[in-house]
Amino acid sequence: MARILVVDDERKMVTLLAAALRHRGHEVTGVHGGAEALELAEGGGYDAVLTDLRMEPVDGMAVLAGVKARSPDTAVIVLTAYGAVETAVAALQAGAYQYLTKPFNFNEVAHVVEQAVAGRLLAAQNRALRRAASGLGPGRVLVGESAAAQTLRGMIARVAPADATVLIRGESGAGKEITARAIHTASPRAHAPFIAVNCAAIAETLLESELFGYRKGAFTGADTDREGLFEAARGGTLFLDEIGEAGPGVQAKLLRVLEERCINRVGDPLERAVDVRIIASTNRPLEEAIAARTFREDLYFRLLVFPLDVPPLRDRPDDLALLAEHFLEQLGRRGQELPAATLRRMQAYAWPGNVRELRNLIERAHILAGDAPVADEHVLLDVGGPVRGGPSGGAAGEDLNLDNNARLLIRTALKRAAGNKSLAARLLGITRRTLYSRMKLLGMQEDGS
Repeated sequence: MARILVVDDERKMVTLLAAALRHRGHEVTGVHGGAEALELAEGGGYDAVLTDLRMEPVDGMAVLAGVKARSPDTAVIVLTAYGAVETAVAALQAGAYQYLTKPFNFNEVAHVVEQAVAGRLLAAQNRALRRAASGLGPGRVLVGESAAAQTLRGMIARVAPADATVLIRGESGAGKEITARAIHTASPRAHAPFIAVNCAAIAETLLESELFGYRKGAFTGADTDREGLFEAARGGTLFLDEIGEAGPGVQAKLLRVLEERCINRVGDPLERAVDVRIIASTNRPLEEAIAARTFREDLYFRLLVFPLDVPPLRDRPDDLALLAEHFLEQLGRRGQELPAATLRRMQAYAWPGNVRELRNLIERAHILAGDAPVADEHVLLDVGGPVRGGPSGGAAGEDLNLDNNARLLIRTALKRAAGNKSLAARLLGITRRTLYSRMKLLGMQEDGS
């Protein structure tokens, strides 16, 4: 469906053209003069404008110039009587998409309009693809040159211009929100808001009012009308993080939005149209939630228009060095690299917290290093993280005994600090006094034995 403005000083012509275009499913506004057309064009939002050429006092050339000045991408089709072809050619040179001579076939007019709208959409998609290609390189939004990272970037570039609903799947901390933001940034909606909401962090009753808004008096404390996030994100993207945690009431309303593109605020019978792209994410298989009857199957398939899988960090170990440099640069350590031995230890680690865990580790190392360069002794992998093989680096394996792992961590810190208890405590993120207390509680000697 396209939004079309029809302009002609012959009222019967406006009526016939509008009827023909509405019959094909388009939204049509008809006016009977150039001045009125320019007022409506001020607000933009039209995909195409059909204007008669000879009108007074504001003619079709003035309408063409005004529309192009306000909205260069809007296609303008000029309608002219036979014998005014020279003027129509001038209109083409001024930026008109096409001209049609009267009398004309109404199906032909509709076909030309739909061609113009399709061309406008294709141009927008091409611009978005160019933004995606230039804006998603290393060090920008998605960092990494592994095959997995490049595949993800390629999929983002494909889906971003399409305006399709996307379901992003991946483990916690893998970068699902970054992926969603990258889709938004590379889409024709990039100029409009990107709003993220974590469905797992808000109770269902509150989530419903946050998403859909509410009417004054709908519940205790609703003192005024309030728009929800679907309305606040108008023209942009709404990111529903951890969609699997939404309750049944919210799921039912989300299904309606996806099917009909309209909402009702809580306590308000008025339907409101919404123009928003929905991107959802999940860190667990929704198929299991469907089997457990905690997630609607019909909503699942509405979301599954374009599934996108974000790989865990353990599947892209070659990106560790680039990611570490990226986070160090964000912390003001431009040009710093981690030692080769440190990277080998990191590549052997399983990264259960994914990229978020790596970012936290780099920030901790930055704090421990102080004014000195980040060294191997400052990069302390979390206790209990399983290894993929290779050097253990002091990480615990299958032993889940808390005291044993605490002893292992303290011994590792003391070894890296060459016995210096103050430095060992800093490596552990605790005070020297706490370190002594822990060692005494664990029955450890001062040398860590």
